[in-house]
Amino acid sequence: MPRPQTLGELKKTNYQSRSVKDEMRANLIHRLQQGQPVFPGIIGFDDSVIPQIANAILSRHNFILLGLRGQAKSRILRSLISLLDEDVPFVAGCEINDDPLAPICRACTERVQECGDATLIDYLPRDQRYVEKLATPDVTIADIIGDLDPIKAARGGHALSSELTIHYGLLPRANRGVFAINELPDLAGKIQVGLFNIMQEGDVQIKGYPVRLPLDVMLVFTANPEDYTARGKIITPLKDRIGSEIRTHYPSTLEHGMAITAQEAWTERDGEEPGLGPVIPQFVREVVESIAFEARQEKKIDKRSGVSQRMPITALENVVSNAERRALMNHEKRAVARLTDIYAALPSLTGKFELEYEGELKGADTVAREIIRQATAKIFKKHFDGVPLHPIVQWFEMGGHLKYPDGAPTEELHSQFKKIQGLLDKTQTLGIKTNDEHSLLVAGAEFILEGLYAMKKISRSEELGYFAERPRPARPEPPSEEPGGVMPPRRRPLN
Repeated sequence: MPRPQTLGELKKTNYQSRSVKDEMRANLIHRLQQGQPVFPGIIGFDDSVIPQIANAILSRHNFILLGLRGQAKSRILRSLISLLDEDVPFVAGCEINDDPLAPICRACTERVQECGDATLIDYLPRDQRYVEKLATPDVTIADIIGDLDPIKAARGGHALSSELTIHYGLLPRANRGVFAINELPDLAGKIQVGLFNIMQEGDVQIKGYPVRLPLDVMLVFTANPEDYTARGKIITPLKDRIGSEIRTHYPSTLEHGMAITAQEAWTERDGEEPGLGPVIPQFVREVVESIAFEARQEKKIDKRSGVSQRMPITALENVVSNAERRALMNHEKRAVARLTDIYAALPSLTGKFELEYEGELKGADTVAREIIRQATAKIFKKHFDGVPLHPIVQWFEMGGHLKYPDGAPTEELHSQFKKIQGLLDKTQTLGIKTNDEHSLLVAGAEFILEGLYAMKKISRSEELGYFAERPRPARPEPPSEEPGGVMPPRRRPLN
């Protein structure tokens, strides 16, 4: 059945107007009744953030998300459009998407009065009903609310005080949709005043002229908790008019973090042959994700700045890229990620955190390497706690050492690892079988060696590679002192 194209045809369908908040509430109720996820693709917030957002929508609240960087705040806001109808009718050509049954702008009101049921209508899809703005100090009231347009006034023969001369800003253009402002505290005070005036009274003043503009819009914001609570960053009347304040957080478990990273990281790449794309062993994924968890607890890193979830995402992408590069250089069919590839991903780690004074003294690279070692030790202990590895350590204590270049071919490493008693056999603890391809065995064996190094069972250096830490020879004890702490006097030689 063709959709109505005029106001008269729309009326015959018994179409009922409803506000955007009522529309989102109704669609959310339907989604909850059907047992469908509220925000598909948002992981780790099922028992914390998402129920609070659902309550805010059911309450028809404007709300703000408070959280550090990389906590999916913007992603959540952009997911709100999934709770909107597929499309809604509006007066054709209207700048602010007026409802044909209840227009609010002067131009559409006059058009409906003039054309009546013959007024043409159009349809606004849900993806065009979301408007987002990053708050910066240079944002003006004209950007958000609008300004008078002298050219429009001259061409139409209108007075400058006429509503017909307004060039609408982002907020009016979001009418009948969702308007999002990221980093709200960075917005100038006078802009915040304009926002709460719209939220409470539905009117604004443009160049001193009062304009009645009862917008139908859901207002949502994001902010950093430190900025939001700082004195003078946000005006109290605006804060008071935000219905719900919802705090986001980083993944609470390693499994949630790994699921987010697996969803967001670009790791599905084509190999030289179909079906031979890069392989990322589970323990490599665990170490990469554990790096973010360790970094968030590290005293040398500024916790107020946070450690974004983008850290493990970009790190895993770099790990895969380094494995690809090594496979291409060695003419190997399949790229398999190893622990050493994580050290090659340092550029994707050091830019993702801010250092405290102690960390700045050591340097970002040193701090990142320490965190990788801590993460490796944690995951190694998870897999090998209680597993006897004495034969491997003993091999090094008996004088064995192992050094190989970062880009060493798989077969070369496999032949070297075979010389270390029990090393390849212990990879079975990781689910790797002895008859698996050599690249997986090598990756598992390298994880064991790196784990022993992280647990301080063996040592590693750029010059020697892996080796046993030999005890240093004891220094000779100084001559004993006499009681009282006085050394015996030296006798002069006889003449």
